[in-house]
Formats: sequence, structure tokens, C-alpha cells
Amino acid sequence: MAEAFFTMVENQGGIIVREVPKFDLDLYIQNYKGRTRFDRLYLIGRSSVPLCVDALKAAVAEAKRGRDLHRYREAVECLRLAGPDEPEATFDQDWMDAIDASNKAEFVRLTNELKGYKNNLIKESIRMGHEDLGKHLESIGELTGAAEAYTKMRPDVSTPKQVVDVGKHLVRVSLQRREWGLVSAHLSKMGGGQSPEDEKTLQPYTRIVQGIASLGLERFQEAAMSFLQANSDVASSHYNEIASPNDVAVYGGLLALASMDREALQEKVLDNASFRAFLEGEPHIRRAVTQFVNGRYSQCIATLEEYRTDYMLDIYLQKHIPKIYAEIRSKCIVQYLIPFSRVKLDSMQAAFGRPDKPVEDELVQMIKAGTLKARINTIDRLVTVVSPNPRLKMQTEALEAAQNYEKQAIDRLRRMGIAAADLEFKGRKGGAGGNIIGAGQGFQNDLIYDESMA
Repeated sequence: MAEAFFTMVENQGGIIVREVPKFDLDLYIQNYKGRTRFDRLYLIGRSSVPLCVDALKAAVAEAKRGRDLHRYREAVECLRLAGPDEPEATFDQDWMDAIDASNKAEFVRLTNELKGYKNNLIKESIRMGHEDLGKHLESIGELTGAAEAYTKMRPDVSTPKQVVDVGKHLVRVSLQRREWGLVSAHLSKMGGGQSPEDEKTLQPYTRIVQGIASLGLERFQEAAMSFLQANSDVASSHYNEIASPNDVAVYGGLLALASMDREALQEKVLDNASFRAFLEGEPHIRRAVTQFVNGRYSQCIATLEEYRTDYMLDIYLQKHIPKIYAEIRSKCIVQYLIPFSRVKLDSMQAAFGRPDKPVEDELVQMIKAGTLKARINTIDRLVTVVSPNPRLKMQTEALEAAQNYEKQAIDRLRRMGIAAADLEFKGRKGGAGGNIIGAGQGFQNDLIYDESMA
């Protein structure tokens, strides 16, 4: 039954991970609070063959602690296919009926309260009424309605804390809906007005959320910088409804490896005192970065490959891992070849080869993409690095400088000629118009608007 379930998931475009991850499921999920707990358990249940049943059972239990019937149905349906003999694989109809009735009654109550607040024209009560309604709609999975309710809070906010609360509500909903552009927009409206202490507390939340949004848009370098700037002195309880400190270390380390050179990695990752505290929870990330900086590229790749399974079960990293790992491998290969004029293909295979794909095919793809400047000699099995011609580079730069100088000189001569012929267009003081002084209609294309007289 489980194999049929994973075949169905794969046909739906899901990613299947058959290896056993290194993390313990119970300890892993304890790092989070809020709706992200179900999201993570449900993803692991649909993706991990070894943890499928345990994760789906935990997802069912997590759903029953909330009020979202849609999530409960999804988890039970998956468990019925993956583990039909489990007690949790049967719908609890009595519980569902009770929660459904309770949700409808609560919605009616909150709506009526909000109408009363609007009739009384009390701004604070109206704000709280929209907030309560938004929280209820979010808890039952009506994310569109929740976003609308939270947005209606904005006209009635009166303190910096309330502005931040509105922003957090909207960011949380946008993250669940994977609307990465809206996440950044909501974050931009949260800043300003807070006390230094409040800004310090809010800083890691905004940096982590911005990093996740940039990751979703595949802006890896921007995302890496956001995670690397997160303040590790703030307790994780301020942001663990989004991510854990371990996630920050993994996201920041992997994206930095994919987007930064060795000098930047040393400065912004290894020498970063604040980010070093995050790395203590994920020592293998620090080890991989250190290996890359020290030129041990094959060891760096091997270290990351040991944890690929774990990263393929992360809700934000999963679909980006192939691209992130490919970019890290490409950087390692390019850096490996820099000291040499030519390298044997056998040496490259020993350092970077994979059982499923010869390194030669990977080198061909990199050369075609322009990532690697080299030639492959298949007869002698050599990779010859194409070094840039310094003389040609110098001549090209000199030619460009001469062309720029010539263009600037012509522009200045034209300007001097126009000024000498008294053909400038000068704006009148205090007015929007201007006068053309002098004749010469044949030179109208060269007239210049001079703001200095305005």
C-alpha cells in the first residue's frame, strides 16, 4: 500500500526521498510552534518513505489539536493510503461534526461583534474585531479571508506595536500561501517607530522571513545575506513559528556556499560572531564552509551529500536543493581547476565523480553554459583550462577608454558650440516655461534645457 501511495504522490509532482534522514522526528518538530508544525509533518509524510507513517500520524494528531478540518482530512486520506491499519487512518466523524459546528458558531459570533464595534465607531475595538476574525479564519484554513481581515486592521492601528502585529499576521498568511512578493511588501511596512529594544527583538524575525522570501524567488545571494544578518542573541520563541535556529544555520550556510566566493565566506560566515552561534547547532555546515574556504572541495561536497536527505524534507528548501547543490558543485569544480593549466579527467572523476553521472558530462554542461572556461581532450583525457589573454584584455580596455573619451569630448564641443551660438533653452524664474534665445532653426535637435537659470 505504501508503494502505491508514493507512486500516486510522484505522479502528482511530489518529491520522494527513500533514504533515512539523520534527524529524529519528535525532536525535530519540537523546534516549532503554530501552523508550520503541521506543514512540516505533512511534507515529511508525503515525501519520506522511512518516516511516512510516523509523520502522517503526528500530522493527524497535530490537526486534531487545531480547528482546520481541511488539513485533518488531507492527513487522514494520506494515512489511509500509506498505513490503512493504523487507528488514526479512520475519520473521527463526531469530532469533525463538533469542530465544524463550533467553527460556524464562532464565525457568526465574531462577525456580529465586529458589526457592533463598527456601529459604535470605536477604532480600537474595530481593530481587535478584525484581528480576532482574522485569527479565527486563519485557524480554520480560510487564508484568503484571514488576509482580508488582517488588512482591514491597518486603518485603525495607533501604535508601532500594532503596526508590527498587523505585519506579522499578513507575513504569516503570505508565507503559507507562498506569495513571496507580498511577504517582502508586508515586511517593508513593519519598520520604524519601535524602541531600540523592540527593534532588536524584531530584527531576527524580519531577516529570517526576508531570507525565506528571497529563497522562494531563487535570489540566493540576497537570501544568504538576510540569514547571515540575523541576530542570534534573541530567543527563538520570537520566530519559531517560521523557522528554528538550526534552519537559519542551514539556510544561511548552504546559500552562502552557492553564491559567495571564498573571501566572502570567510568574512561573512566563519568570522561572523552572530551567525557562528547559529552554526553551533549545525556543525556540519560550518565544516563544509571551512572545507570550501581551505580548498578541500571534494570533502565539502561529500559533507553536504551526507545531509541531502534532511534538506530534501524541508518545506522551504526541498524544491531548491538540486539547484543549490548544482551551483555549489560548479563552484567547487571551477575553484579546483584555477591553479592548473590542465588536469586529467581521471583525477576529476576521482574528486567529483558520481555513480549516476560521469564528471565529463558535467564538465561539458558547464562549458556550454559558460560557467567553465576550458576544453576537453577526449583522446588524451585531459581538461585544459582556457586562460584569459592579458594583452587582449588590456587592449580592449584601452580601446573602450579611448572611445569613451572621444564621446565625452564631442559632447563638450557640441555644448560649447551651442552656448557660443546663444541657442540654449533657459527656464524663466518662477515659471514653467522658457524662451529660445536666438534663431537658427536648423539646430533644434541640439537645443539644451538649462535648469541653472530656473
